[in-house]
Amino acid sequence: MDDGPVGLIQMIKSTLVLFLALVTVPACASSISAATVYTVNPDNYLARLRILEPGATVRLMPGEYRNGLPVQYLRGTAEAPVTILGPETGPRAIFLARPGHNTVSIINSSYVTIRNVDLEGRNLRVDGVKCEGHADWAHHITLDGLRVRGHGNNQQTVAISTKCPAWGWVIRNSVITGAGTGLYLGNSDGRAPFVAGVIEHNLIVDTIGYNLQIKHQQLRPSLPEMPDGVSATIIRHNVFSKTNGGSKEMARPNVLVGHWPLAGHGSNDRYLVYGNFFYQNQHESLFQGEGNIALYNNLFVNDSGDAIRIRPHNDKVRSISVFYNTIVAAGAGISLLRGVDDSSFQQWAKGNEVFARAPLAGFGYEGNLVGKYEEAVNYLIKPRAPLGELNLLPGFRARTRAGGGDEPRVRAFPDALLDFDGDMRETAGLGAYALDKSQPRWRPTLEIKPVRDKP
Repeated sequence: MDDGPVGLIQMIKSTLVLFLALVTVPACASSISAATVYTVNPDNYLARLRILEPGATVRLMPGEYRNGLPVQYLRGTAEAPVTILGPETGPRAIFLARPGHNTVSIINSSYVTIRNVDLEGRNLRVDGVKCEGHADWAHHITLDGLRVRGHGNNQQTVAISTKCPAWGWVIRNSVITGAGTGLYLGNSDGRAPFVAGVIEHNLIVDTIGYNLQIKHQQLRPSLPEMPDGVSATIIRHNVFSKTNGGSKEMARPNVLVGHWPLAGHGSNDRYLVYGNFFYQNQHESLFQGEGNIALYNNLFVNDSGDAIRIRPHNDKVRSISVFYNTIVAAGAGISLLRGVDDSSFQQWAKGNEVFARAPLAGFGYEGNLVGKYEEAVNYLIKPRAPLGELNLLPGFRARTRAGGGDEPRVRAFPDALLDFDGDMRETAGLGAYALDKSQPRWRPTLEIKPVRDKP
């Protein structure tokens, strides 16, 4: 007779437990989801950075952060990266340099994005972003929307530097002004390879040394997840300028790229350099490279010296493709200096408009429009105009000389049939702009080149 009430009580208890479970699990799941976004300020951010799970986002409040940004042993994933995010509008999150410490210090971290932060170097002898030399690796690091200033203490002070094996990096939409060196990727001994990177839509101006240097590479180390197939490092839609400053005694090009490993993994990697605006260098060339390089759809203006020099630096010149560039230079336009045993590699220059004291050296003139530096005004719309008014579109005389490009060969390269502005070429290629357009979409100046969707 007593089993009835006891059974009823047990049933009520079980129902209550089930009800609590049903209402508690979603609340718990919701709190876990919400916990992946953390809002921090200059007083409490360091404690949070030490315990970040894949997929976590750290939102930095505006203000001055005085204790650096350690990105050390942070492991996101391709599907769930760790994101450190400054304000998109209004006052910024500003990280102030400290003596003896690189401001953003990266060690053994992967799939981490840092976006919309300022790095103020305060003229100290420290780097802005440093992938530390004692790290084993750092891969799939994205730096987006950084503003880096005050790192011009000397030529060895670098805005963004990698000193350990690094791959899958993206550096974009960032402004670097007045640094000793803008981007220095790799180590001087060739033992810290920078692999399969993308450098795009950056503005790097008035450095003492390089705007960008990617170092040569020794035999590539075997590391988990490091690419072992053929890769490309892409340098596109950047503005590289040394209008002001620049060392005369230790003069450096705006951009220099070194060779790939001479054998084994990476030996067939290549640089794809396109859609960039290279502007002014009083003491050196605008671009120098060796190894495997495709250089196309770029604008080069140097009223003091050379534009492009392809030559041995630490090893040899290998496969070189130079096409659809517009060049105005007081010195050499495109210069190829071969080494003793590199003539077996494919090396060609076609479809370029080159106005320089020595337009082409080491390449044949066939398929290119060439002239003296002073003759640029006869073929281009406004080659002597100041920035913002500069217009390197081909004029009537240049348009009648179309047909220099080797289209089947060109099609092997990404975006090769899109001109400097990103417009499709409807006719045979010559120079950085499509021949059938009446106005450039963007007048080159010292600002981040606008992003344009592909047609």
